[in-house]
Amino acid sequence: MDETTSIMDPALAPAPSTADDADKPIVFLHEISRRFRQGDTTLDILKGAELAVWPGQSVALVAPSGAGKSTLLHIAGLLEHPDSGEVYIDAKATSHLSDMQRTRIRRTDIGFVYQFHHLLSEFSALENVMLPQMIRGLTRAQAQARAAELLSYLGLKERLTHRPAELSGGEQQRVAIARAVANAPRILLADEPTGNLDQRTSARVFGTLQQLVRASGLAAIIATHNLDLAAQMDRRVTIRDGAVVELT
Repeated sequence: MDETTSIMDPALAPAPSTADDADKPIVFLHEISRRFRQGDTTLDILKGAELAVWPGQSVALVAPSGAGKSTLLHIAGLLEHPDSGEVYIDAKATSHLSDMQRTRIRRTDIGFVYQFHHLLSEFSALENVMLPQMIRGLTRAQAQARAAELLSYLGLKERLTHRPAELSGGEQQRVAIARAVANAPRILLADEPTGNLDQRTSARVFGTLQQLVRASGLAAIIATHNLDLAAQMDRRVTIRDGAVVELT
C-alpha cells in the first residue's frame, strides 16, 4: 500500500461524502464552556470555545499545561460533557445522546492516541490492533488482515508478532496509532502523542500521523508542546482566556 492509497477499509468506512458534505466540518465545538470547582474557587477552563475541523485537516492545539487542552479533547471525543455549548459530529448535535449512543460514536467515528500508548502487554502488536475491530464485530480473519495491513503501512511489517516490551518507544506509539485508526474513524484526537519520545522518534511518529490524516481524510486535533511539529500542521490554535484562538 503506497502513501497515496487510502487506509480506510471499504467495509468500515462511511459512505462517500457529497459535495455539500465536503463544505461541513466533521467536528464542530460550538460555544463550549467548562468549569471546575477547586475548594471555594470556580475555575473557568473553557468559556465559549469554538473549533471546527474539516476532512483531511490537521489542527495543532498548542497551549501551556493547565490551559484546558485535555479538557477540550475529552469534550470533542464525547468523553466529557461541557457545562454549556454543543458538540456537532457530522453536523449532528450530540448533547441529547444517551451514554450508549455516545459510546457507539466513539467506537466507530473517533480514534484516540495518548502520550502513553496503553498497549496490552500480553498481546502482540498485531493482536493489539485486532482487538478493537473484533469488538466492533469483524471476524478474526478480517481483523487480522486489516491489522497487518495497517502495521505494514506504518513500517512495522517485521514487528507484527512482537509484544510491547519487545518494541521501541516509537514502535509502540505507531502500534497505538494503528489501533486508533483500525475502525476507520472520521476523527483522530491525540494528546501529546510524542511527549515521551526523543526528537528524532517524535518526528517519525508525527510524520506517521500526518500521513494518515492526509491519506484517509481524517479530521485531526493533536495537542502538542512541540512547536516545530505544530508548525508542520495545517492549522495551529491555542486556548487563551478559555477561548480557542487561531495562531498564525
